[in-house]
Amino acid sequence: MNREFEARFTAILLALLTVAAVLFAGFNYKIEHQSAIPDDGAWWMERNGHPVADRLEPNGPAERAGIRRGDAVVSINRRAVDTAAAVTRQLYYSGVWSKATYSLIRGSVPLDVEVVLVPAERSMNDWLRLIALIYLGIGLYVLLRRWTAVGSTHFYIFCLVSFVFYSLHYIGKFNAFDWSVFWANEIAWLLQPALFLHFVLTFPERREFISKHRWSIPVLYLPGAVLLGIQVIALEFFKASASLLFNLNRVHWAYLTIFFVSAAAVLWRNYRQATTPILRQQLKWITRGTILAITPFTLFYVLPYLLGVMPSPTMKVSVLSLGLLPLTFGYAIFRYRLMDVDLIFKRGMAYTLAAAAIVGVYFAGVAAIALLVNTRVPSSGPYGLMVAIVVTALLFDPVRKWIQEKLDQFFYRTGYDYRRTLIEFGRELSSETDLDKMLLSLVDRLARTLLVDRIAIFLGNGDSSRFELSKSFGIAHVTGLDLSFLAKPRIEDAVGHIFFENTHQLPRENATAQEAIGRLDLNYYIPCHARQKTIAFLGLGKTMEGDFLSSEDVELLEALAGYIGIAIQNGRLYASLEQKVSEYERLKDFNENIVESINVGVMAVDLQDRIESWNSQMEVMYAQPRWQVVGRSLSEVFPASFVEEFYRVRQNPGIHNLYKFRLVTPIGESRIVNVAMAPLVTRKFNVVGRLVIMDDITERIELEVQLTQADKLSSIGLLAAGVAHEVNTPLAVISSYTQMLAKQLQSDPQKAGLLEKITKQTFRASEIVNNLLNFSRTTGTELTEVSLNKVIADTLALLEHQFKVAHIQVQSEFYESLPLIQGNAGRLQQVFLNLFLNAKDAMSGGGVLNVATLNGEFVSVRVADTGSGIAQENIQRIYDPFFTTKTSPEEGQNRGTGLGLSVTYGIIQEHAGNIRVESRPGEGTTFTLDFPLIRKAVHV
Repeated sequence: MNREFEARFTAILLALLTVAAVLFAGFNYKIEHQSAIPDDGAWWMERNGHPVADRLEPNGPAERAGIRRGDAVVSINRRAVDTAAAVTRQLYYSGVWSKATYSLIRGSVPLDVEVVLVPAERSMNDWLRLIALIYLGIGLYVLLRRWTAVGSTHFYIFCLVSFVFYSLHYIGKFNAFDWSVFWANEIAWLLQPALFLHFVLTFPERREFISKHRWSIPVLYLPGAVLLGIQVIALEFFKASASLLFNLNRVHWAYLTIFFVSAAAVLWRNYRQATTPILRQQLKWITRGTILAITPFTLFYVLPYLLGVMPSPTMKVSVLSLGLLPLTFGYAIFRYRLMDVDLIFKRGMAYTLAAAAIVGVYFAGVAAIALLVNTRVPSSGPYGLMVAIVVTALLFDPVRKWIQEKLDQFFYRTGYDYRRTLIEFGRELSSETDLDKMLLSLVDRLARTLLVDRIAIFLGNGDSSRFELSKSFGIAHVTGLDLSFLAKPRIEDAVGHIFFENTHQLPRENATAQEAIGRLDLNYYIPCHARQKTIAFLGLGKTMEGDFLSSEDVELLEALAGYIGIAIQNGRLYASLEQKVSEYERLKDFNENIVESINVGVMAVDLQDRIESWNSQMEVMYAQPRWQVVGRSLSEVFPASFVEEFYRVRQNPGIHNLYKFRLVTPIGESRIVNVAMAPLVTRKFNVVGRLVIMDDITERIELEVQLTQADKLSSIGLLAAGVAHEVNTPLAVISSYTQMLAKQLQSDPQKAGLLEKITKQTFRASEIVNNLLNFSRTTGTELTEVSLNKVIADTLALLEHQFKVAHIQVQSEFYESLPLIQGNAGRLQQVFLNLFLNAKDAMSGGGVLNVATLNGEFVSVRVADTGSGIAQENIQRIYDPFFTTKTSPEEGQNRGTGLGLSVTYGIIQEHAGNIRVESRPGEGTTFTLDFPLIRKAVHV
């Protein structure tokens, strides 16, 4: 709990200090840029009670006014001055771009000069603020991303103090805020070197001396505290002077330089004493980064300043090298990966030097082009400066690239290529899941990078007891090698690799191992580990020039072997996963194919009655596609009658059935289904939903009706055969005697008329009997190839007069290339005759008869009229013998016998066809006849 409280308290305190420092620095920056500081271009030092010009800025305001080194100023604008601070105060009174009258004493001669005050050059402060932002940004990034990393909090405090040191600059007014800025800058100035040396002594590991003598850490901060005390005493108890401030600043810079150089020395010593390769590599580049950060600053700024040299542009540019310090250490803390540190270090150095070089090129280019434009083309105005800027921008990128290339050659040499390869491998190997492609890429990259003549990768089996050659480069096809020497334990395992100096002289190996090693001719075998098990070996020979690999090469390969082992393990796991996924997909597809192939509808619903599965048969039966119903509630898809039944049976466990349930589809069709509802359970017998199976028996019910109808017709056919024989005889006698009487009574018109009626009715009865006989005669009909178009045309020709009298318009649409069918032309003509006559009788007031032939899966005939139609309750009875609706015929109609459609149905059955009817009262009736196509034999 105490540690957690300490962590929270530290986090809150650092956050408050950071916010305060940023606000303070921002306000300081605003004030500095809002108020212009007047400058006369002279450095005044107190001597003999008067400020004396110790140094003059070349071509500055003082030098242009005629002031020389050694001149003493007595007054400015008639106001006496006796210290350098009084001179500064008078400059503020005068203001920027004003003329100040200086009363001087040169030797013993008094004289007055007028100096035009200019704004003080403060660009150095902006560069320092840039470095401050780099410190703060990297410190925050490290702290937020790696809060728990060793040294992260200490490093952030160092960055925060450095931010304060480089971002706060007093402007010389020395009001309350300016004094606050002055003392904050002084404290940060004295605290930064001690913090850095403290950090170096404890990162990445605490030194033994520090652990034994804990008093040594407070001692590091003692010189800074002493200097701070001296600063306070000097300003409070001694007369403040420019020389005193200059000397104190020199002491501060010497203190900072000593501590930074000491830190670099400690890093160099740690690097020389590092035992592990990774720690050695890390300290190597951190040490170089520190040295390269402080060396330019020390040589070009601190030492000249200690010698009394005023800061020049070259000295100011050297400050930029300090930006490398947080870059190097920040990434060393954030990641224990040296390649990132190397790249940041190199890039930072390259851009730092490029920036330094481009500053000089920029100002020189601007000056040269401005001079050229002013002398050659005076009328060009500011466009000359624009040309200078463009030229400078174009020069920037080549300069940067050149410096970066030189850095690569100087600092990294061939090792940089190896590290870059290590980065690329670390990324590519972790992203490539295909084991074969990954190994090919690995062999190719190593061969091109290390320039070795032979490379091989040996993969182990599941328990790493046997290894096989998987991929190779520069090795001829070899088979039958005994690679058991890779699996046995060796003393070299502690070293990290197996090395054979001479692959043909191996006295410690057995005969089979000597043969295998000699044929492979590989000098290095580097194990690749994953999960504390060796799963592969990376074998390499000598370089193309015949040399062995350097120790640095082997160290990098050992580091790379860890990536390779993980990548191989991932590749194998991915391949195994792919195989299992493939098996699962295949099993899933097989199960789905079963569900999709069965001829019953299958639907699964979850416990909330949402549809989860919907097979293709359900789509056909219910006329709803899968995407429209999956995920919807059962009550949204099915009618209320089915949902009610489902809810009723769902409450009871077990399987439930609904027989011959009438289900209305969304398109208005009525389907008769048998429904089975069962619980949907998992392997652990947990109920996760319901399984509903629907068997569409609508066509089966229709077939049953047709079968019943056929049975009726068969029975009536047998009855008709018997009745016909019995009735025909008395009908023949009646007809004969009636005709005889008619001849005898020709003179009596009244009686002759009665006899004629009897004769007609006798013939009508005979016709009925003959129809019954035709209906019952279902066998023995000779079938030949028949053209339905011709049969229909002949039938229509027979009824042409009757249609004309009944005001019926006939529309025929014959398919020109209609295939022939097997049938009996006479019997088929009787079918169409019955249909046409029924249509004529249905259109008593006239109408349209449409006759069409179609070709498709069947040869079809469609007969449609615009008559009165058939009532729905009568449609199922129209094929029953003696059923007729023409019991009260209108004018022009014959009284129906009820046998026309029955005979038609029987003839269609003889021809293996099918007849369907669609009718709505008042809208007409449509009969559709389907006949099978002729199946012609194919001679093979």
